[in-house]
Amino acid sequence: MDKILIVDDSAIQAARLKSILEEDYEITIAQTAEDGLSFASSQDFSLILLDVVMPGMDGFMLLKRLQEEIITRSIPVILITSLSDIQNEQRGFTLGAVDYIAKPFHPVIVQARVNTHIKLYRYRKQVEHQSMTDQLTGIANRRRHDLYSVTKWKEAARLKIPFTICMFDIDHFKAYNDTFGHPAGDKVIIAVAKTLSKFMRRTTDFVARYGGEEFVAIIMGGDARINYEYMKQIRKGIEELQIPHAPSAGEWVTVSIGGVTVLPVDSSQYGTYLNIADTMLYDAKRYGRNQVVWCGDEMKQWRQTDDE
Repeated sequence: MDKILIVDDSAIQAARLKSILEEDYEITIAQTAEDGLSFASSQDFSLILLDVVMPGMDGFMLLKRLQEEIITRSIPVILITSLSDIQNEQRGFTLGAVDYIAKPFHPVIVQARVNTHIKLYRYRKQVEHQSMTDQLTGIANRRRHDLYSVTKWKEAARLKIPFTICMFDIDHFKAYNDTFGHPAGDKVIIAVAKTLSKFMRRTTDFVARYGGEEFVAIIMGGDARINYEYMKQIRKGIEELQIPHAPSAGEWVTVSIGGVTVLPVDSSQYGTYLNIADTMLYDAKRYGRNQVVWCGDEMKQWRQTDDE
């Protein structure tokens, strides 16, 4: 069931809107703009009904804040208002509102406009999902990673929990393609993607194809040592697929992994630590491949030894 957020300082008006819509949708009510922003940032809403005239931060100000946040800017907003002049309508649409419902409102009109924008939202989300899915493997693509990483990095900073970034690369993949051909290489990429996805244990664990034979994973929670050991299991799991490699590249297809665990502070730092994870991956390949190299506690490098 789609979720709708009603932001209105009038308990009576909010209750009336809820009574019109609650048969078809899950309704949450916020009676201040601040609570509305908090709810919208932490839950998955398909539509926001926003009263324009509220004390303190009014509907226009809240709409502007919603549009500024990556997490909330894609949620469609219908403004509920008794302000009927052209200037206010223009202001609302300029700030990003998708529609207006004028007070006093009629239940049939509310239902019709809400239903229309919910359907449009579902369609847009379907198209977005397709555009953010790697067509070969069915997992997230790099575009999806770029959006997801920013959202989850901010969430980890807010919750003060560790954040892990991992980069994976299939070892000697060019040699594999040259020996067995690109269709066989595609099957290897699919097999590795499936294995990585299988190892992702929680709903917040995320893996994407970053490009070619490279993958990226994000894990929220857990300290550096725990996630380092976890990546060693993944490395072993891919080797144990026992996909025969090219004669010049080793017995089985393997991956090199580089990672870093950090406690996010600044919302703009994600790219810096992604580069650190990529550097660890480079070192893993430089040290001989088929291993995990980690940027651990106090930025010290941990390296998997041959007997691990």
